[in-house]
Amino acid sequence: MPLNRRLAWVAAVAVGVAIVLVSIVCYMVVKSQLRGQVDKELQAQGALVAQGDRLAVGGPDVPTLPPQAGGPAPYSQLVDPNGQFEHISGAALPVTEATRDVAEGHAGEFLSDVDVDGNHLRVITVPVTLTSSNGQTSGAVELARPLNGVDSVLSNLRLILLLLCAAGIALAAMLGRLAASRVLAPLAEVAQAAEHIGETEDLTTRIQVRADDEVGQLATRFNAMLDRLESSRAAVDESVRAQRQLVADASHELRTPVTSLRTNVEVLLEGGALSDEDRGRLLSDVVEQSEELSALVGDLIELARGDQPIEAPDDLRLDVIVEEAVDRARRNAPGIEFVAQLEPVVVDGVPERLLRAVNNLLDNAARHTHPGTTVEVRVDTTGVRVRDHGDGVHPEDLPHVFDRFYRGVNSRGRQGSGLGLAIVRQVAEQHGGSVSASNAPDGGAVFEIHLSSTPALPAPPPVHPAPTRV
Repeated sequence: MPLNRRLAWVAAVAVGVAIVLVSIVCYMVVKSQLRGQVDKELQAQGALVAQGDRLAVGGPDVPTLPPQAGGPAPYSQLVDPNGQFEHISGAALPVTEATRDVAEGHAGEFLSDVDVDGNHLRVITVPVTLTSSNGQTSGAVELARPLNGVDSVLSNLRLILLLLCAAGIALAAMLGRLAASRVLAPLAEVAQAAEHIGETEDLTTRIQVRADDEVGQLATRFNAMLDRLESSRAAVDESVRAQRQLVADASHELRTPVTSLRTNVEVLLEGGALSDEDRGRLLSDVVEQSEELSALVGDLIELARGDQPIEAPDDLRLDVIVEEAVDRARRNAPGIEFVAQLEPVVVDGVPERLLRAVNNLLDNAARHTHPGTTVEVRVDTTGVRVRDHGDGVHPEDLPHVFDRFYRGVNSRGRQGSGLGLAIVRQVAEQHGGSVSASNAPDGGAVFEIHLSSTPALPAPPPVHPAPTRV
């Protein structure tokens, strides 16, 4: 059974129980009031009868009430101790054992209901003293008033209350279902959205938040979950696209050195009339192409490994890492002067990846500057800045220098895989930073790695042991 129908049934049952209880209380109160009025009139006339000295048998002179107090009882009769009765007015009333007990003086007055000739009567039996030719004796007077009018009113009241209960339950069920439908509408939208997403895998569906209540909060959280799922899916799709692009680009880039290497090896295997000079040149080409192929494979491995998130970064001295990279660059490019200005700063990261990124920046600067010129390296709280004095970057290449396998105008014809700067950007983004490239006003290119860092605390002074006195 749907939830809104169950809520409608619950509302109908709850309202129905409340209406039934109210109807019962109302019916009992009205019944008590109507019958109480009849009993009050009977008791008032019974009190008049009981206050009299005696009643003469054969002389019906039962005291009556005035009209404004209800008038005389339509039914009355005398009963002696033997159970014999003398009819006074109205139809004869039944004489029961309880009536004989009152007539014999063994019990007091009481009220009861009887049916006489199809009339429902309310009867009061009052003890009295009777006088006759044989003297005085105990007896009883029965007074009765009809309850047909009261029964008719109560019957109409029962019918009205029954119809009221039925109408109230039906109205409660209808309003409960309407209210449940309005309240549960967001839940239905959530179910429809979930079903739609399951069938179409469309994560752009959102639920309209109609109110700031529990259901509205559920819709808000569901929309937030869809936002996260959509972002995660977009990231996964972008990662898959990047991997496919990397594979495609790598296949293209690997084809050239592999083909050239194979051609040179085949020429060497054929032998023929190769001179020692040609053979040496071919062997040198094979070695160079092997090194180029090895560097390309290493860069590809670094890019693939770089997609893994940094799980446990360490506190690192960025200036120490850059100093190690500068020492390496000086050994690899002795014709270029590397000037380093290193401030002691601390970053969170992986030392091997940061060192690889800085090495790539320095290698790039060394390839694009002229022998005898200077490469300036600076480290401060903003990150790493490398500035060369070469030809700079072509303006059309600036937006793309950090793309994979991109070879700018000034890089074509030079050895390289086109992945060095892409690795720099990847490492920077993994460490929560960014990269930038620009041309210096007075010539040369400026490459920067922007990282969040803090100044390193100065090392504590060494503690020298106190001299020992002899």
